Amino acid sequence: MKSAAFDYVRATSPQQVFELLAQHGDDARLLAGGQTLLATLNMRLSQPALLIDINGLAALHGIALRGGALRIGALVRHVEIEESPLVAQHAPLLAQAAPHIAHRAIRNLGSFGGALAYADPAAEWPACVLALGGTLVLQSAAGERRVAAADFFQGLYTTALRSDELLVACELPVAAAGERQDFSELARRHGDYAVAGLAARALRRGDTLHEVRLAFLSLGDRPLRAPATEATLQAGPLTAARIAAADAALRAELAPFADLTHSAAAKTQLAATLLQRALPRLMA
Repeated sequence: MKSAAFDYVRATSPQQVFELLAQHGDDARLLAGGQTLLATLNMRLSQPALLIDINGLAALHGIALRGGALRIGALVRHVEIEESPLVAQHAPLLAQAAPHIAHRAIRNLGSFGGALAYADPAAEWPACVLALGGTLVLQSAAGERRVAAADFFQGLYTTALRSDELLVACELPVAAAGERQDFSELARRHGDYAVAGLAARALRRGDTLHEVRLAFLSLGDRPLRAPATEATLQAGPLTAARIAAADAALRAELAPFADLTHSAAAKTQLAATLLQRALPRLMA
């Protein structure tokens, strides 16, 4: 199947984007990497009257340290994150997660901001940004606003991004001394969507973990934190008894969605397995 007919504009400035969005409303769609949008167009799940190509907006490109944070532009490609020395040094969780995203051809074209704005609960970047306590930078004709990742992802393919706004960047705290970050996921085949995944970070001090953040993907309608499990893990030395208590806490607080191939119980077990695997790496 081929897409329905549409008009195309290659935007030359954010202001032009805002004007076109105001003029066309829900009949307009933004084109960044296009790895999701083009598929929905061809299946006619999306039938916009206008595509606004934002790839020429220089302000949405680039990876840089600014004001003590790692700023990643919305148009940065997945492969740029995968290969960036700045990301490897200051946000290694992203460097670990990138190879799990689909296949190389898709990572060459797909954009960081597009994945965040689409908010697929099985996608890697939303969980990573949530685990790291990132901030989404949004811009409209009225100005700029910042939204914490915890408030940005609001449900299935639903975010705090308004129809007149453009996601321009994400800002991540740089990894602190003693911080450990770990990403892992389980999929039926490499490149498939994850059945379950875990983005984790913590500060290690001796035999104790502090400031633990666990963000699970592909278990609900958005990336999910596990606050009871986090509190259990950082309550004292990471002994076998504490790990067992964390496992019990995780199983009690998770309520994952079943999918076509895995029951809720199976997904809970997979999430617990990911946690068990992540803890030695966080302590390494």
